[in-house]
Amino acid sequence: MFGKILIANRGEIALRIVRACRDLGIKTVIAHSEADKGAGYLRLADQAICIGPAPASQSYLNASAILSAAIISDAEAIHPGCGFLAANADFAERVESAGLTFIGPRPDTLKLLNDRIALRQAMKAAGVPCPPGSEGALPDGEKEIFRLAKKLGYPVVVKGSGACGERGLRVVHTEAALPNAIAQTRAEAQDLTGKPDIYLEKHLEIPRQVDIQLLADAHGNVVHFGDRDGSMQRRRHRLLEEAPAPGIPNRVIAKIGERCIEACKQIDFRGIGSFEFLVADGDFHF
Repeated sequence: MFGKILIANRGEIALRIVRACRDLGIKTVIAHSEADKGAGYLRLADQAICIGPAPASQSYLNASAILSAAIISDAEAIHPGCGFLAANADFAERVESAGLTFIGPRPDTLKLLNDRIALRQAMKAAGVPCPPGSEGALPDGEKEIFRLAKKLGYPVVVKGSGACGERGLRVVHTEAALPNAIAQTRAEAQDLTGKPDIYLEKHLEIPRQVDIQLLADAHGNVVHFGDRDGSMQRRRHRLLEEAPAPGIPNRVIAKIGERCIEACKQIDFRGIGSFEFLVADGDFHF
């Protein structure tokens, strides 16, 4: 167990980490911006270090400042919470190279998780069900893309390989709209991540969204905590989550859960994560 960790986050996320560490007897250091200097949760930590001005780019996204704060405070590990640098593979690599522990996935795993095409291929290899789609990055020629889209059947979704969330993603309902969607998605993916690769998937209309949550340690042990339904959404933001997901047999969840566990082992996942599935006509799609 760590003797002291640095928390590189703010607000409720930092507060929850501090409370958990206090329960475990772990000392904490919170790296905070000037804007959060008077925040109440800072008083619960053993130490607080200001790492920069209010803009996140100069504080919570400032990897060098966070690393410096960890080193001068004798922290053994950095907990990034979620958001900010939590999914940044380069930051995780810098933390590990400095002799500290990054509390989260390994740098190589983060690189995989940030590459939609490679991740899709890894999940398929592990037996995790994925929507029908292209096997890799789409070629530059439009004819082959048109053939694939016709084979999948409209609507289809064009996704940028390195993009995240709803950014770098476009749903296409007709062949006439496909060229423009391809061009825009390539440009947006390049702008967001420096990776212009895109791929194609069958778009599932009005599906349910069901998550499988997992915990994996550094020794290859993985467990899942069942499922939750997050289908009730407004503008793609969840309003309510229900666990377990209604109407799905336990044996189905157990089977999907085992596949998720195997996938985590194959990609050497470490930390807490979730698999998001779209459920349509009784079928799960990663």
